[in-house]
Amino acid sequence: MWITFAIVGAAVVLFATGIVSIEVTALAVIAMLLVFFQIFPLLSPAGENLLDASGLLSGFANPALITILALLVIGQGLQQSGAMDGIMQILSASRRSHAKKLIWLIIAAAGVLSAFLNNTPVVVIFIPIVSALANRYGPGASSMLLPLSYITILGGMTTMVGSSTNLLVAGLANSHSGIEIGFFDLFMPGIILAVVGSLYVWLVMPWLLSDVKDRKKQRVRKSGTQFLARLDITNNHPLRGEENRGGLFKSLINVSVLNVIRAENVLLPPFQNVVLEAGDHVHIAGSRDAVMKLLRLKAGEENLYVVEAAIATGSRLSGRMVRDEAFFDRTGCHLVGVQRQRRMKRLAMDRIRLRPGDVLLIAGPRHAIRNLRLNRDLMVLEGNVTTIRAFTKANKAFATFVLVVLAAALGLVPIVISAVVGALAMLICGCLNIEQASRAIDRKIVLLIAASIAMAQALEKTGGAQYLANELVVSLDGKSAIVVLSSLFLMTAFLTNILSNNATALLMTPIAIGTANAMGLSPIIFIHAIIFAANCSFASPIGYQTNLLVMAPGNYRFADYLRAGGPLVLLIWASFTLIAPWYYAIN
Repeated sequence: MWITFAIVGAAVVLFATGIVSIEVTALAVIAMLLVFFQIFPLLSPAGENLLDASGLLSGFANPALITILALLVIGQGLQQSGAMDGIMQILSASRRSHAKKLIWLIIAAAGVLSAFLNNTPVVVIFIPIVSALANRYGPGASSMLLPLSYITILGGMTTMVGSSTNLLVAGLANSHSGIEIGFFDLFMPGIILAVVGSLYVWLVMPWLLSDVKDRKKQRVRKSGTQFLARLDITNNHPLRGEENRGGLFKSLINVSVLNVIRAENVLLPPFQNVVLEAGDHVHIAGSRDAVMKLLRLKAGEENLYVVEAAIATGSRLSGRMVRDEAFFDRTGCHLVGVQRQRRMKRLAMDRIRLRPGDVLLIAGPRHAIRNLRLNRDLMVLEGNVTTIRAFTKANKAFATFVLVVLAAALGLVPIVISAVVGALAMLICGCLNIEQASRAIDRKIVLLIAASIAMAQALEKTGGAQYLANELVVSLDGKSAIVVLSSLFLMTAFLTNILSNNATALLMTPIAIGTANAMGLSPIIFIHAIIFAANCSFASPIGYQTNLLVMAPGNYRFADYLRAGGPLVLLIWASFTLIAPWYYAIN
């Protein structure tokens, strides 16, 4: 048991600190558990190894995981087919006086949609809509994108398919304790928590985020919040022949010069006595305005338009090197710069691998920029919201999505079957191709879920979960059931912002079931508490993927999540503590 605690504890630290990537950490955890229980098998009275390879690797075939992946493919089908783009036409015709109301209406619609579709594709669909309208008419994207993420998380609490967390906990509870959770079993307490949280998001959060929109004008020269760009010095370039004096290039004082690539050599600061020559590639980092001012020297009188666009989840650009030539061949636009919220290494721009959430600075002629809005690999964050053409597959994609939800909600077939059939229907109808579907499947999700299920099984079979549950009960000896339930909720809500919602839910579920059994209460009460608490991933960008997606386009910092999301976590916890005695009839 203690070895299991050590492995799980090490995994928790690695997941939380990000020292090692999620994929490597997950594989390492699975490997350590496989090796340990192969050398020191946990034998049943019949002599069978309770934690053999087939058991520890069962997470890869878990129905909840298959359901999540199928729903991600369905969401990708909705995005690729343009099924939601009709909303853009409505917004483009909206009046300025009604813009703010429409933004909140759109955010509310995203929350409703997230009750029936995984949150991530919903946010991917709505980021460019909300961002463009907010930037054009009013409060700015920074005031609206974090509320968008939070509203979709709150909406995902209300049904079984609203969040991957709900599906995973339900699947784990069913496989280990035979407990079944219906499609709408979470609805009543979930809608109460969602309404309370939504009121906070609507009334309080804009005030808490009021200073963020001004930060874009003051983007302090930190490498993590600047655009990285490249200046190509040609024979006619104004910077040709400029000499570095005292460690500075006179024309580049408003940006940071990272390095100068000359032939096969890399020149690094302080650039003593370096004179810029034709053929040099100067890599700089600076604000958008500073970068564009320098790049106008390169563009001359060419009539270019500039937009910012984020790398979408499942994008073909994800994992690829930043190369302007290849990007121009594909889009007709120039790749001017790249921005990442986390620090980038001092690499040449064309050696950086793009990630979902990275923001690109793109320049091009008007027609190419318009066509860029149809590119499903990118989310255009600035400029007018327009739809260039109708999408012939949109109706089929939307009909498929509705049928999947109805089949699961009415109990005609299990959720996993309706989701898999729906994903197949998306492919057959041509709403997306197999390559696009494969990009929708995030390997981080697969490995994280598989590792979490393996850790949960190890905790349960070795008695670790029951031990922690007993310790929790003993520490709260003499306290009422609602105090124990509330404490478990708060512990889970805290962990979900350090780890991820899925990892926390899978680790805490066996502990919650053990606690309920130790107190002689129905485990379903504690399972619901884990589901709601694990969805309270509001206080950090790493708690849920949608939080990370809005970080760059909203120009948020870690502290913004803590300031705006921390009170929301406490509010949901307090609300659950108040309604639990009434709804679950416990003291």
